[in-house]
Amino acid sequence: MDHTTIEVATAAGVTTVTMNRPDALNAITPVMLDELNHAFDAAASDDAVRAVILTGVGRAFSAGVDLKALGERRLDGGKVGDLLDLPARRLTGTISTMRKVVVAKVNGFCFTGALELALACDIIVAADEARFGDTHAKFGLRPTWGMSQRLPHLVGMARARDLSLTARQFSGREAADYGLAAKACPATELDTVVDELVATILGNSTDSLAAYKELYRVAEDQGLRDGLAYEAATDYPIADTEERIADFR
Repeated sequence: MDHTTIEVATAAGVTTVTMNRPDALNAITPVMLDELNHAFDAAASDDAVRAVILTGVGRAFSAGVDLKALGERRLDGGKVGDLLDLPARRLTGTISTMRKVVVAKVNGFCFTGALELALACDIIVAADEARFGDTHAKFGLRPTWGMSQRLPHLVGMARARDLSLTARQFSGREAADYGLAAKACPATELDTVVDELVATILGNSTDSLAAYKELYRVAEDQGLRDGLAYEAATDYPIADTEERIADFR
């Protein structure tokens, strides 16, 4: 597929997907969502790919939905509509359920719909100078890509209410302090920090990583009691255990 709004590159088992509409701060359009879905489907099905990095070109990860792309469509009930909602929910579903680890590298502005994409990733790493915000309420919108469910899991209900009801911006450093981002660092160090993080992750068992990804998703979806039962009852095919523990036999 020829991409017009994203760039995709794969090296050493890592696919980097870069949103690439810098003149529009990488704002999300239906075309971009189609291309993102294609890129993530391809990464999910490629056995040579072990991790995916999602990021943006220039000053933004993404400024969120490009409302200009909706033309004159009426936004009933504060929803951006199926033109965006359906592919966006398919994308967040793929990101959260694919066996590969997905890291959001937030280099700049990350607002609303873009934040919902980042929240679907396994780990968020942010530049200190990045700017986050859930601005749905500011523009008479409501979340439809997972904000109301994923944000409280990461930052707690009180903080989530504060961020969503005020629609205020906050920095990458604050995102890490809140527990939304796993790490924050100066923008000049972001590439190195993410590359080192991914390399460390990929030093571990691919099958174990996939098991953890599903088990943590179950923890979010089902709660402690059901999650404990699921963990105890579920088997995973992990092929390299004996190889990894051989020196300790």
